[in-house]
Amino acid sequence: MNASHPAVHPVEVPPTDVLHLPRVTMKDYQGMPGTVGGLLLRLGQFCFAVAAFGIMLSIDDFSTVTAFCYFVAATVLQCLWSFSLAVIDGYALLVKRSLRNSLVVSLFVVGDGVTATLTFAAACASAGITVLIGNDLRQCDHNHCAKYETATAMAFLSWFMVSPSFLLTFWLLAAR
Repeated sequence: MNASHPAVHPVEVPPTDVLHLPRVTMKDYQGMPGTVGGLLLRLGQFCFAVAAFGIMLSIDDFSTVTAFCYFVAATVLQCLWSFSLAVIDGYALLVKRSLRNSLVVSLFVVGDGVTATLTFAAACASAGITVLIGNDLRQCDHNHCAKYETATAMAFLSWFMVSPSFLLTFWLLAAR
């Protein structure tokens, strides 16, 4: 009987450390949540919003114009949101934690989108009223046009700082 028998060759066990390799993730770009750039963007948003709010509050008759009241409300919301996220970013940096949780990133995207839209709309409305008062009605000598313009510029700068935060967190969410 010449029957063929298969040869048995020993098989090596794969190393266990290969099974626990870290997952490849997107690089942390500065400006994303939990980075130094993200913290600086949040602090910039906060500072410009506080400056816009403070300048507008220094004008005693700002409450007579609805657009300026909306401006104050939008800058207060921007201050609260930016400060809250600056604290979260600072904490994440101190404890060296990543802010890549899907739910957290979704919250950041929605919050940044809402506050960016409100701040931009308030700055545009205030700029429109300031142009109306200054150029069309020519009543800058009776009003505080320079303060209105400065507060509006600070709001636009705050919005300009929110935009990269929104875009980077949206990109982080979309890359999941």
